[in-house]
Amino acid sequence: MAAFGTLSDRLAETFRNLRTRGKLSAADVDGTVREIRRALLDADVALDVVKSFTGRVRERALGDEVSKALNPAQQVVQIVNEELVTILGGQSRRLQFAKTPPTVIMLAGLQGAGKTTLAGKLAKHLKSEGHTPLLVAADLQRPNAVNQLQVVGEQAGATVFAPEPGNGVGDPVRVAKDAIKYARDRVHDVVIVDTAGRLGIDAELMKQASNIRKAVDPDEVLFVIDAMIGQDAVATAKAFQEGVDFTGVVLSKLDGDARGGAALSVASVTGRPILFASTGESLDDFEPFHPDRMASRILDLGDILTLIEQAQKAFDEDEAKKVAEKFATDTFTLEDFLAQMQQLKNMGSIKGMLGMLPGAKGMREQLDNFDEREITRTEAIIQSMTPQERRTPKLLNGSRRLRIARGAGTTVTEVNALVNRFEQAAKMMKTVAKGGVPQVPGMGPIPGAGYAGKPKQQQAKKKSRSGNPAKRAAENAALAAGKPAGGSSGGGSGFGLGAAGAQNATPSEEELSALQRFLGR
Repeated sequence: MAAFGTLSDRLAETFRNLRTRGKLSAADVDGTVREIRRALLDADVALDVVKSFTGRVRERALGDEVSKALNPAQQVVQIVNEELVTILGGQSRRLQFAKTPPTVIMLAGLQGAGKTTLAGKLAKHLKSEGHTPLLVAADLQRPNAVNQLQVVGEQAGATVFAPEPGNGVGDPVRVAKDAIKYARDRVHDVVIVDTAGRLGIDAELMKQASNIRKAVDPDEVLFVIDAMIGQDAVATAKAFQEGVDFTGVVLSKLDGDARGGAALSVASVTGRPILFASTGESLDDFEPFHPDRMASRILDLGDILTLIEQAQKAFDEDEAKKVAEKFATDTFTLEDFLAQMQQLKNMGSIKGMLGMLPGAKGMREQLDNFDEREITRTEAIIQSMTPQERRTPKLLNGSRRLRIARGAGTTVTEVNALVNRFEQAAKMMKTVAKGGVPQVPGMGPIPGAGYAGKPKQQQAKKKSRSGNPAKRAAENAALAAGKPAGGSSGGGSGFGLGAAGAQNATPSEEELSALQRFLGR
């Protein structure tokens, strides 16, 4: 989502200013729409799309749905969210599979858009859903394209059909046709055809892509577009739509730092839905595209559903129950801690996950400074320990910690910090597992919580502080007997009066006299 970072910041700032107004005037709406227009244009969103978008937002914002709303500013945010969903394609769409296998998926796009890597990501995604994909090396033009697809296919665990060496040798149309027969014979239910690209649109590129399409009659033609391409995104998409035509769009390199607003224009301009989004270099950095979720991310409203889906894929439910039991019984070890961290890594980028939380843009600086390698360093420290040391951290004396630090290529200070963090986390999770609320370091006890840190020490017994030895002895004797020091039945107040709710709350004549002397009467 880094590609939409600047746009998100600009829109968030615009809405922050809007929320300070209790009632919106026409001037407020016009000013907000003007800022939205500038933000979209700065993000390289196509001019026609910006005009249409801001026109609809203004019309709705000046209508009854805002003027009669209890919270007009929030209603405007909702309108912008709905219109963003519209230009992103409206409803999400999934791949259409053929009634009779194999389903043929053809990838098209410019060179450098990430088609070959995306072929591996798509193959791994389909394999996780129970399909048996076949990758076809039909890009015989780009140097080492065939070899790259073979490497990516091996990482994804998918079969690669590559009868030609490539590097300018071989007929891509014949390779694509032979791949269909090969898939039927080897019972592959999905065929993914990786085609050649060019640095720019030319007649040769379009002719080759068109010939491959006619030869294999694909069920889906996915146009892969680089989210960092800028204003050329719309022109490129139109050229491919006229020359080859495509059924869906895949956004790649959404983790880039460039302005990615042009990618927002593709679905609106071409009328073709965005099916998938590639958000990183790893084969797991790939997800189905949901227009409503993407709009929420852009407006910094969070994407909790995607976060939950990623967690469900990465975490084993049975393993989670075992870990919960270990927390409750105080048997959670550094080995379990290491396993949990490795499962967390399987979810993908930590920055990406944190960015899905509502309001995450307010932590932009902290997110940018977060070092993903910290988890790798922590793994190295734990893996440098012996199994006995992982199970019993109390064994880690000074010499052992020095050995671990050297083995992990770090310092004893970092080893000490890790052990301290582990012990604090284990204590907190044990409290949570038992139904309590842990005390967070640096914060006081939480009112009404079942747990408030360490038990309070017993209150010291009260003693008389009178300067008169006889009176002091009498008051101490009264306190030892469980009676008030002043001889009254109440708890006493600052003036010696009985406490509220005491059985005998009526002050004595001596108390009233003392009170009058205090008041100067």
